[in-house]
Amino acid sequence: MRATSADVGVIGGSGLYELPGLADVVTTRVHTPFGEPSDALVVGTFDGRRIAFLPRHGRGHRLAPADIPFRQNIYALRALGVRQVLSVSAVGSLREQYAPGHLLVPDQIADWTRAGRPASFFGPGLVVHAAMADPYCARLRGLIVEAAREVAEVPVHDGGTYVCIEGPQFSTRAESELFRALNMDVVGMTAVPEAKLAREAELCYAGLALVTDYDCWRSPAESVDASTVAAVMAENTALAHRTLAAVLKRLPADPECGCQDALRDAIITARHTVPQDVRSELHLLVGRYLDN
Repeated sequence: MRATSADVGVIGGSGLYELPGLADVVTTRVHTPFGEPSDALVVGTFDGRRIAFLPRHGRGHRLAPADIPFRQNIYALRALGVRQVLSVSAVGSLREQYAPGHLLVPDQIADWTRAGRPASFFGPGLVVHAAMADPYCARLRGLIVEAAREVAEVPVHDGGTYVCIEGPQFSTRAESELFRALNMDVVGMTAVPEAKLAREAELCYAGLALVTDYDCWRSPAESVDASTVAAVMAENTALAHRTLAAVLKRLPADPECGCQDALRDAIITARHTVPQDVRSELHLLVGRYLDN
């Protein structure tokens, strides 16, 4: 195995810019057909497994949600050999029962972003319609819930809908109330298009959401500000690290899951019509389907 290869990826969100406990660490920059990822990836060994860590916003939190190079990030992980991805993010609560400091492992996503975020690896020359009915890997979700409940000293909620907004501004009160009326549970800014791209890359993908605040629906006196979010995230960073460590110990080396074959029946374009430049650019993702 190459020193820079890995089979598990961890994407750190706001407040999570490194992954302690890694040994034999190598830092690598992965160049992709779409450009550069958010930052260099750190690859190391944890409990006998090679793990690739990537800070979603870049070290120092340099990238706003809409500026995150999501395609590059997911492609880079796939290029290193990653097959399972754990995503950590900060979210605001839209429900009284999801209090700041709690953990939530969402099972659904609602896309409230705008068209400026490239949401697919595919386009002219190769049309692919990946199924997204269940955007998170159910197997991986279950492992995260189990691990979190083992190590967390706070409530861990199994399931919930994550509504992804464009940002970088937080919601208005009207939007917050609308999301509640639509049965959304938490609000964040990064699940889309990350989850969609992970599915197109045939990766098992699931998220650990750290609740940092009640969104501004709760009372006229309450609103959301960056300092509040950062303070709660700082308190929860150690908890996130413990949860990730517990999850990593549970992950199978060879995941048997439908996520790993998500594109088997998703390619609509006739194989013989796919241009050679498209074949070359996307060979990592679809080569096994186009070469047969």
